Amino acid sequence: MGVVSNKADEKQSRGQLEMIELTSESLYDHPRIYDLLFGSDWKAEFDFLAAAFDKFPGRRVRSVFEPACGTGRLLFKLAHQGYDVSGNDLNAKAVRFCNQRLIRHGFGPTAFVGDMSCFSLPAKVDAAFNLINSFRHLHSEAAALAHLRSMADNLAPGGLYVLGLHLTPAGACRCTQESWSARRGHLAAVSQMRSIDLDRRARRERIGVAVDVYTPLKQFRLTEEVVFRTYTAGQFSRLLAQVPELELIETFDFAYDIERPVRLDGNTEDVVFVIRRASRRTVHPVY
Repeated sequence: MGVVSNKADEKQSRGQLEMIELTSESLYDHPRIYDLLFGSDWKAEFDFLAAAFDKFPGRRVRSVFEPACGTGRLLFKLAHQGYDVSGNDLNAKAVRFCNQRLIRHGFGPTAFVGDMSCFSLPAKVDAAFNLINSFRHLHSEAAALAHLRSMADNLAPGGLYVLGLHLTPAGACRCTQESWSARRGHLAAVSQMRSIDLDRRARRERIGVAVDVYTPLKQFRLTEEVVFRTYTAGQFSRLLAQVPELELIETFDFAYDIERPVRLDGNTEDVVFVIRRASRRTVHPVY
């Protein structure tokens, strides 16, 4: 009976898949869907940023910048709290979406198309953040280092940079796949991400992404592969040590509890680094 049930389930699953239009397009080129998936669970991140901006900087935070801002899912929330916000992203569609929303909410269109690895802002900012692994899209040590140096150059003394990323542990990875869903009005989406291949020597991880999208008129699936650069705790600390203007203040996990910092070790995976622009060169601990 169990075998028959499994075959029936497989047939039903194949039938459902055949009904869904398959599209080999990037989620990043569909900003409305991207914003639905990554913008629905914003409150914990927002509250953490607000608390970090109050607790850790060596200056009052008025201006905030987000490199690789995408749709600006948190920028317009921060703007509503009185912060002067700006961001950049390589994807022009995402930048357009971000600016249109800022305008709808009564703010200026302050996002611009630009590379997170090399940028210059009109004025130094008090804080910056990048929370959802976008840093790992920088595929080389040179690009990652250029990004951190750009951040140091564009942060005012005492300014804060909050950076979230998924580290590669020394042992087996505890998290190799992730799935979540979100709905906004008549638009719904289910996202599945899984690690296809992890090359520790080349420091490269291939991620398969599938997003099922549901509207009243149609259903379709976006599929793509994304390549991330990998970091252990030690690799990231050695990278940060090459930018003496930046100092690591504290580390947290993705629970975003400002009262519960975590200690890095070889098995650490999800980390939020709280980094500050020092007024003088600093010496970093290496993990």
